[in-house]
Amino acid sequence: MVQRAPSIVVRSESLMELAWSPLYSERAVANGISTEIADLTVASIPHKVLPGLQKPVYEQIEKRDADLYAGLAKAGFQYDFGADGSGIHALYLRRGAGYYIEVGASKMIIEGRIKLKNAAVERINERSLGLSDGTELPADLVVFATGYGSMNGWAAQLISQQVADKVGKVWGLGSDTKNDPGPWVGELRNMWKPTQQPGLWFHGGNLMQSRHYSLYLALQLKARMENIPTPVFFIDPVHHKQ
Repeated sequence: MVQRAPSIVVRSESLMELAWSPLYSERAVANGISTEIADLTVASIPHKVLPGLQKPVYEQIEKRDADLYAGLAKAGFQYDFGADGSGIHALYLRRGAGYYIEVGASKMIIEGRIKLKNAAVERINERSLGLSDGTELPADLVVFATGYGSMNGWAAQLISQQVADKVGKVWGLGSDTKNDPGPWVGELRNMWKPTQQPGLWFHGGNLMQSRHYSLYLALQLKARMENIPTPVFFIDPVHHKQ
């Protein structure tokens, strides 16, 4: 495996126990927390305060799984907990990439069953990869695990670059962290609401977001079908003004 940049790594069990089980678990259901209540609770947390709430969780995770992180560091794997230590949830909202929930691959890296190189790929040869450190790795198959494409990029491919430019960036909060340039927006850009392109809406996210925000999107569409006026606020994608 060729690693290009640090990633957040968290054991699935630790993530569930320390971050999500109060809302999404059999224990939560026994305490009267339905899926709808859990989704609403997550959605109600202002994005500005979320990192501060998450940092203590990841400090606990780092102590709990010190063996995992020591093993990764010894193997040469680059890991962190996000630009400000706030972990997966904040990073997901900021850029939607850059993390891995450990279910076995990290163990294989630590044990040496997955070999690791920290370098950039400079060239692809017929049966090898040329890396920036001068190494040439023999390869029968190359898999580019480079993450998802942006929704704005897909709009450019599926519709037109003109429409994509008119809409502006999709996803991210303007946190001024990697791949989420400022200024601060405060909500996910162009998600589940009208965009600058009439008739074009964006819907995405994880299961919680799909369940919860699809309701708001549906209400907005119904309002338009019923000719019910609704206020609309846009952020200028170029000058970042309302």
